[in-house]
Amino acid sequence: MTFVIPPIPPTELQAAPSELTKKHCLRSCWTTRHPACRGPRTATTVPTSSSSAWASAAYCHGTSLSRPRSTGYSNSTTAPAQPLGRSLRAPTSWVPIRVRVLASLTVMLAIFMVMTVLVKVDTSSWTHSFFTITIVCLVILSGSSTIFNSSVFGMTGSFPMRNSQALMSGGAMGGTLSAVASLVDLAVASDVTNSTLAFFLTADIFLALCIGLYLLLPRLDYARYYMKPVWPTVFSGEEQLPQDSPNPTSVAPGSSNPQTPPLGPIMKKTTGLGFCIIYLFFISSLIFPAVCTNIESLSKGSGSPWSTKFFVPLTTFLLYNFADLCGRQITAWIQVPGPRSKVLPGLVLLRTCLVPLFVFCNYQPRVHLHTVAFQSDVYPVLFTSLLGLSNGYLSTLALIYGPKIVPRELAEATGVVMTFYMCLGLVLGSACSALLVHLI
Repeated sequence: MTFVIPPIPPTELQAAPSELTKKHCLRSCWTTRHPACRGPRTATTVPTSSSSAWASAAYCHGTSLSRPRSTGYSNSTTAPAQPLGRSLRAPTSWVPIRVRVLASLTVMLAIFMVMTVLVKVDTSSWTHSFFTITIVCLVILSGSSTIFNSSVFGMTGSFPMRNSQALMSGGAMGGTLSAVASLVDLAVASDVTNSTLAFFLTADIFLALCIGLYLLLPRLDYARYYMKPVWPTVFSGEEQLPQDSPNPTSVAPGSSNPQTPPLGPIMKKTTGLGFCIIYLFFISSLIFPAVCTNIESLSKGSGSPWSTKFFVPLTTFLLYNFADLCGRQITAWIQVPGPRSKVLPGLVLLRTCLVPLFVFCNYQPRVHLHTVAFQSDVYPVLFTSLLGLSNGYLSTLALIYGPKIVPRELAEATGVVMTFYMCLGLVLGSACSALLVHLI
């Protein structure tokens, strides 16, 4: 039997056989529980068990082995995985991911340029038409943003877990910078038109920068290596190879035509994580910003700008986004509980306690519930910090675990599915927040 050892990418040449790769393997073994991960098997060892065990052993030590076309797949231990594994390869979509990302960015840039021009246009004589144009632009912008976010997160599903974590931290960093910019504008700006123009121009610049950086991405050896098409490998249907490692996936025989990803098996595999994501963002969007922004300072009557003008921007937007950023960044060093742990959904459900805590702060105006239990401005600050920190940490864990518990050729499609869970949670929470506000 002949095994082919694919070359290691240049940028990972030193790291592949090093302690970094072994660390990735050890960190992934708690998800695979494969016998090959339990012993000191190396790529030079003669395989004595099934081919799937040999493939996993080689994978854990920085080498991925594949069978030539002539050998076939007759091993009974790998048969259950064949229908799923042969059904597709990345990219797992009818529209290439490059087209999706560039098209969505281009549309968003065009919409923002239109809005930038309209800032300086006098619309007092055609307010109804201007309102219609604004609504249409927002709908198109929202759809393009959803396509962009799901495509990028799906793409990073094929990368090591640290890249998905960095993507999540980057999103929180954007929210934090926006909150800081809003505070600065609130403090120093004198003309709302010029402030609006500055914000829209900033968005135009950053979108153009994103397009340029994405066009440069395939030129990087590291990115090109993980973005190349992935073929089904040889593994058991119940156990997946660790993906958080700089190793190529086996090349298997079959058609090279991309097919529609099997969403049924993906959603079945990610049911637990999907529930965590939906409920996490449901609770977060139920409270923030509908309830948070209506909590007033108990010292509002003093007339101080810190308890009136800057209270909500500071204690709601800036604090929440910064706590969310800290929670997401913590996952770069600590990744517990694991994707199959019962503790993760338990922590997610525990966040339900935050809802009554915010309700009994100094929310105004109050119609039905007149009791304010927390008679200090420290409480909304503490509760907002807990809301943001728990949202950032737990949501990042759930989102980055998803593409890592499925075969690598399904990672991109799984990333898109995880984004769908997130959007569903946000929609449900936003819809229910109107009811919660009415009940207070």
